[in-house]
Amino acid sequence: MLASDAAGRAYSKAEHNRQMQQELDRSRKSIEFKNQNISAVLKGLGEDWIPGFKPAFHFQLSLVDAVIRWFTQNPDWLHRKPTKPNQSGLHDDPPILWIGAPPTLSNQATPAELEQTLQIARKFDVAARDERNRILGRAGEERVIEHERAVLASAGRHDLVRQIRWVSKETGDGAGYDIVSFSPDGRRRLIEVKTTNGWERTPFHITRNELAVAEEKRTERCLFRLWNFSREPKAFELYPPLDAHVSLTAMTFQASFS
Repeated sequence: MLASDAAGRAYSKAEHNRQMQQELDRSRKSIEFKNQNISAVLKGLGEDWIPGFKPAFHFQLSLVDAVIRWFTQNPDWLHRKPTKPNQSGLHDDPPILWIGAPPTLSNQATPAELEQTLQIARKFDVAARDERNRILGRAGEERVIEHERAVLASAGRHDLVRQIRWVSKETGDGAGYDIVSFSPDGRRRLIEVKTTNGWERTPFHITRNELAVAEEKRTERCLFRLWNFSREPKAFELYPPLDAHVSLTAMTFQASFS
């Protein structure tokens, strides 16, 4: 059902529920609630879910293991190419992205929901998964370039549109940022893009070099966080110092000989 929903194909939740009732000998409400539990697990795993099944928490952790096993058996799902917003053919979506406040200011999840969601994310390491997903990362960077061009064009700064550079594509990831863009008044923007198909609180990886560049170029550096990317991309921006917005956790250590 989720694959059909993401692809815009017709499906019947009611018919699926009836089939499950026969196979599992469970009630309609029981099956619907289990689907809501699966949505909660998908949310914790930084994935999208069927909007009609609102995430319901307080589930058994064995359900997390079951969903992860499904991902392991179906690796193409995690590495699917994100659908561009204007592929529907019905209309051209505006290239300027919706940019809201960071989730620490705008979206106060309940403590129990947040803790269980982050517990799942840590167990599966969704930040590392998104970091390794080059298809997702490049698609996100391309979408941000489209956004930056549209913002400058709408402000009449076509001279600056021509100066935007996709640094990570041209020279690799060593610069500590992905895109060089500009604000309408001409100030330079060094943009590091972090993309997820999940919700806005999905954890993400940041390298030591990216942190160093953010500290060195505080007035220019911007972390552009894209979320809900596979459905309806939204974003927020973080500016240095990053530890004022997020908790930074050391995941690896370098071992050297004395």
